[in-house]
Amino acid sequence: MTSSQRFLALDVLRGLTICFMIIVNTPGNGATTYPPLLHAHWNGFTPTDLVFPTFMFVVGNAMSFSMKKWAGLSNASVNWKIFKRALIIFLLGFLMYWFPFVHWNEQHQLVFNPLSNTRIMGVLQRIALGYFFAALMIRYLKPVRVGQLSFYFLVIYWLILLFFGDHNDPYNMLTNAGAKLDLWLFGSNHLYHGEGVPFDPEGVLSTLPAIANVTFGYAVGRWVQEKGKTYEGVAKLLLAGVLSVVLALSWDWFFPINKKLWTGSFVLLTVGIDCIILAGLMYIIDFLQQRKWTYFFEVFGKNPLFIYLLSELGATLLWFVRVGPDQQPLHSWLFKNIFKHAGMYFGSFLFAISFMLFCWLIGYVLHKRRIYVRV
Repeated sequence: MTSSQRFLALDVLRGLTICFMIIVNTPGNGATTYPPLLHAHWNGFTPTDLVFPTFMFVVGNAMSFSMKKWAGLSNASVNWKIFKRALIIFLLGFLMYWFPFVHWNEQHQLVFNPLSNTRIMGVLQRIALGYFFAALMIRYLKPVRVGQLSFYFLVIYWLILLFFGDHNDPYNMLTNAGAKLDLWLFGSNHLYHGEGVPFDPEGVLSTLPAIANVTFGYAVGRWVQEKGKTYEGVAKLLLAGVLSVVLALSWDWFFPINKKLWTGSFVLLTVGIDCIILAGLMYIIDFLQQRKWTYFFEVFGKNPLFIYLLSELGATLLWFVRVGPDQQPLHSWLFKNIFKHAGMYFGSFLFAISFMLFCWLIGYVLHKRRIYVRV
């Protein structure tokens, strides 16, 4: 088994994550989307809720390889590398929400998007912060301490929500401690308004438990490198996944599984499912030698952050570009004139699949030319 094949399962998991993320983020019509492709409204869990935490998990996987290269470097040099990468990812996320920097007003004129209304936190921003703190922990602490601290983060976050949120309903969207902190730090205009109210599911406080998704992903990446070629390694990874899911479901009685709050039970559930999926991939790819199907996902896995950013900017442009005499968004025009004929729900799904395949095609061209955009 070559080294490239040995860790193919990690590449495929990363590719699966990006593929599914694009599909759930770009439906043809949000009102007619199949329920499994929607986030849970509040407490609870859907397949879509697994996507983002898995993205954090695979960031940790990748760190288990990249940080080996820093073994002989000074702390100052490593600190700069970590800070620079985190800053770049954070700024890309901020610019992504500001893009395309202008919007159409009611008179069909382009008007500048003021910074005063631009969202500050978000998906890439959470990845940046999760990477930053996880990388520093892994660099300066022993593995056991990193694991202990990660679990402490989950418990500390739980206690903060309990004692500093609304005592009658500490897990409410508007009265939880994280929402209060974000509103105080950023103000209403800099928060996400997709729920109809100023609430950011990628807020500052809920980033604390999200760090654990990265550190646990790192630990699993190290485990795969050391034990991934053995049945024992795969079996123990599967067992760890099942145990994590059981703990999550037990904790759910007291601290509900909630993606938008990023609760500790949600972290354990998603990490557990990721371990189970990865163990299954390793068994199929490395032990059963079934690899013909993997190339499609490898393409996504080679340029994950770039393809994700490309998909988000592309989706924004589909809503920004206006066509036809009534100047409707290109996104709406494509759905109404092409995909809607397949049915409201299936047409919406076909739109998402088509957009995902378009992003894959760009990734394929980059991969064939050996162009890998490293952030």
